[in-house]
Amino acid sequence: MRGKIGDRQRLLHIVDAITEIETYTNQTDLQLFLQNSMMRFACVKQIEIIGEAANYISAETKALFSDLEWKQIIGMRHILVHEYFGVDFHLIWQVIIQDLPQLKQKVNAVLNTLS
Repeated sequence: MRGKIGDRQRLLHIVDAITEIETYTNQTDLQLFLQNSMMRFACVKQIEIIGEAANYISAETKALFSDLEWKQIIGMRHILVHEYFGVDFHLIWQVIIQDLPQLKQKVNAVLNTLS
């Protein structure tokens, strides 16, 4: 399955998933996030999608853009899928607020390079 869709499409999946999370969490704070199970689990699903898409990016593209933390992105997906009862939603919120905006910028920069 690797490469069939292509790196560009996988990177677009990552941007789309981040945009979905931004939509879910627009005008939300940590307290509202923690109180809303639908929002929490929708965000977790999108982070899983980000990790899955990153997992299928070719080794060549990963090497070319090594400033992206591919292993951490993929590792987060594995944790969310396999340790679903132990998910720390405070950590998920920090990822949403701190990490995803930077990831979106970096992935968009990669997409501009690949265009």
